[in-house]
Amino acid sequence: MKALQFLAVVLTALALVPGGAHLLVMPNKLGLDEAAYFSVQEIYRGWALLGIILVAALAADLALVIGARHQPVPFRLALAGVICLAATLAVFFLWTYPANQATADWTAVPDDWVALRRQWEYSHAANALLTLAALCLVTLSVLRWRPG
Repeated sequence: MKALQFLAVVLTALALVPGGAHLLVMPNKLGLDEAAYFSVQEIYRGWALLGIILVAALAADLALVIGARHQPVPFRLALAGVICLAATLAVFFLWTYPANQATADWTAVPDDWVALRRQWEYSHAANALLTLAALCLVTLSVLRWRPG
């Protein structure tokens, strides 16, 4: 159980890294003009692979939920963490992905690019906060766990 708890916390923390990076640079990026913004967006090429970390974190956190099923408080905390991480997928597919599609992954400039930029940036900010909540909840679940 300790190994599973460690894995759940570490993978959830790693899942926070990309979203946290987006959140931290968002205030600076929102002020960029079109050319600068589209240029900066190129740094995210290949970041889709980081989705693997999110899937691994979801799996580890779900395993933690199952492992904690006989302890009500750790179980509920871990379950809430899984729900927060799962919610990041909903946010991604409802707001981030459509903005990526509308801009051909930020290589084409549609007329409504400013609105799409706002949608994309705020969806990443929401996901950072949801992932931080998941990390806190999973960590609290581990801290509340009582062996045996």
